[in-house]
Amino acid sequence: MFRLGLLVCFYDDLELLDATVAQVLLHQMIKCSHLRGFQAGVQKLKAELLDIATENQTLNETLGSLSDAVVGLTYSQLESLSPEAVHGAISTLSQVSGWAKSQVIILSAKYLAHEKVLSFYNVSQMGALLAGVSTQAFCSMNCKDLSQVLRSAVSQYLSDLSPAQQQGILSKMVEAGDTASGIVEIQGAFFKEVSLFDLRRQPGFNSTVLKDKELGRSQALFLYELLLKTTRRPEELLSAGQLVKGVTCSHIDAMSTDFFLAHFQDFQNNFALLSPYQVNCLAWKYWEVSRLSMPPFLLAALPARYLASVPASQCVPFLISLGKSWLDSLVLDSHKKTSVLRKVQQCLDNSIADEYTVDIMGNLLCHLPAAIIDRGISPRAWATALHGLRDCPDLNPKQKAAVRLKLLGQYGLPQHWTAETTKDLGPFLVLFSGDELSSIATKFPEILLQAASKMARTLPPKEFLWAVFGSVRNSSDKIPSSDPMPGCHGVAAPSSDDIFKLAEANACWALKDLRCMEEDTFIRTVELLGAVQGFSRPQLMTLKEKAIQVWDMPSYWREHHIASLGRIALALNESELEQLNLSSIDTVAFLTQQTEWSPRQAESILQGFLDDSGYNIQHLKSFHLVGLGATLCAINITEIPLIKISEFRVVVARIGTLLCSTHVLAEFKRKAEVVFGDPTEWTSPVLQELGTIAAGLTKAELRMLDKDLMPYFQPSAIKCLPDEIFKELSAEQIASLGPENAAAVTHAQRRRLSPLQLQSLQQALDGAKTHSWQDAPASAGPTRTTSSRSPAGAPLSWDLWLGCPLLVLMAKLLW
Repeated sequence: MFRLGLLVCFYDDLELLDATVAQVLLHQMIKCSHLRGFQAGVQKLKAELLDIATENQTLNETLGSLSDAVVGLTYSQLESLSPEAVHGAISTLSQVSGWAKSQVIILSAKYLAHEKVLSFYNVSQMGALLAGVSTQAFCSMNCKDLSQVLRSAVSQYLSDLSPAQQQGILSKMVEAGDTASGIVEIQGAFFKEVSLFDLRRQPGFNSTVLKDKELGRSQALFLYELLLKTTRRPEELLSAGQLVKGVTCSHIDAMSTDFFLAHFQDFQNNFALLSPYQVNCLAWKYWEVSRLSMPPFLLAALPARYLASVPASQCVPFLISLGKSWLDSLVLDSHKKTSVLRKVQQCLDNSIADEYTVDIMGNLLCHLPAAIIDRGISPRAWATALHGLRDCPDLNPKQKAAVRLKLLGQYGLPQHWTAETTKDLGPFLVLFSGDELSSIATKFPEILLQAASKMARTLPPKEFLWAVFGSVRNSSDKIPSSDPMPGCHGVAAPSSDDIFKLAEANACWALKDLRCMEEDTFIRTVELLGAVQGFSRPQLMTLKEKAIQVWDMPSYWREHHIASLGRIALALNESELEQLNLSSIDTVAFLTQQTEWSPRQAESILQGFLDDSGYNIQHLKSFHLVGLGATLCAINITEIPLIKISEFRVVVARIGTLLCSTHVLAEFKRKAEVVFGDPTEWTSPVLQELGTIAAGLTKAELRMLDKDLMPYFQPSAIKCLPDEIFKELSAEQIASLGPENAAAVTHAQRRRLSPLQLQSLQQALDGAKTHSWQDAPASAGPTRTTSSRSPAGAPLSWDLWLGCPLLVLMAKLLW
């Protein structure tokens, strides 16, 4: 067995195995997680070995020797475990990955039942089970112990906690009194949860302390400005990674030419952290001070006419530079993107001759027009181009059709493909019709499943899902139950194995198939089914009825039942939601992870929590507000003033992610004024922190905002501004929105704008200069005395000629 290596993942001679050998095999199968595309078979084999390994022994006795196969235990098996058994096996359980939410809840409760008191030591042993600790339990911990947790190895699992749990920990740290040291100890992505209000009260931050912390944009805006006033070495702020999020156009404009050019690499190293507005500001600064050495990709951030200044001799650097960035995040306006791509085609001369051209294009390959894909890529370059196209996240329909035609021309119809060809073309199978895929589903079902498993993060086309569904159904053992439920005679109900293999293709099950599913199958697969995005309302209703059949009425459901439902919970009506025990904010937080609740359902969840927990609005803690999520939008606006300011001010950013009605946002805005003062006093960090709450501004308040603050609205806030209020913005304010916010303007908002406002909006989309200096024509020379200087060692280039019309004229005369 030890010499089998990865072959152990395909072991199938199980008849003569005893429990001891099965346990050894399970331990050897830990390495099987490295296999791609065979996980359905691995899970089935582990389940069979698990049954053998626990024969003639209790689960309490064998728990620690089952390796990572323990994730295959059902919630009823886990509930049968004793706290002592869980405590004894915690070193194994804490290191296993792949736990379902319901399993984590049950095991954590068992472990903590044995421990009685929550301390640093027992929390540090929990590892992957940390997410099962309730928010209230975290809040009951000793502050010193909690501080040790933040510094220990178990802190790597903090990202698995719900927003409510994270806020519970933060509120406890702040409540301790020594807030500064508590906040400084918070590392990584968890630091983003620290409120702007708490940051503003804390001294002692420096660029070194912030290096290992992930910052929200409002935090970065505040901290960069704060540290810029106190540091003697501003270059350290730019090299501190996340702090570049807080660099404003004013900061960029104030940089001397030498400083800017010397430290531009810091911006380039952190390009993914920059907003489109920041990139636009950097492009204008570079254009002004040293266009001779300007990285060509920055031209895409300037108005489209500036692309004309790229001569043929500079096409290769232009393509290489632009191909290293994602065009969709650099250029948000479709018209401007068309201009950029037109320049790309011009540089390519509408064709790709060889592999070298494919390589220099980088990510631009994903934006090739269908005509070039169809007729412009030479046979010599096609193999390399095809390899690059498979990594493109979102080809448009015309591009997909062109790729499909090229593949058909090269390989023929899918019915004639070999297994090797089918495997090589796996990522492109989604481009083919159901009829074309039917032969693949029949001949190579495993290859089709492997291709589907690699698309887990995207929603494949329906035809592809039906082909996957057909291949699994045709290859599975369709044996009707020997004791079917009424109305299920002759129906081959879904098996656990089928459901695991199908993933998103589970959306293809007929209602009768779901209705006839065996109870054990539902128990084993409910979390997988709850994660399927494509289920229709009737399918969700059928699965909800199955949950009631298996678990009894909703009034009997416990937290782990509710946690496992996922999208199935959306089918619960108001009466059923009222039956749930929602006394714990953690249970509510599982429900609010779903975003498709109707207003009446949201109101039922909110009222259910208040009734079951015994809290009034005025008693809600910050972690309650976070856990309630979008159900807060269902709050009566007369009750918003009752929320304690001390709790509201630390979760403003979380509430600012909610897409509530205008009336609710307006009331939250009034509450924000108590924290941050009158809107005329708001700064860029405040506006960024408020998120959608800023959409509650009145017409008069919006008109009074300084134009330089307009880029610091969040795009979600722009979308939430009512049409009749958005049209009150001045043309100057609209021109200052910045590319990202301008792209967020809705069609309904556009329709209410005047011609002058629409012109300003187009300027913002195009990246026209509105900050600090006036936009200059593309052929204009430098406006500052430093602008004609190139950095030391920079070669003279094409731009010197374009920037000096007199030299161009002299050259023509000499010629």
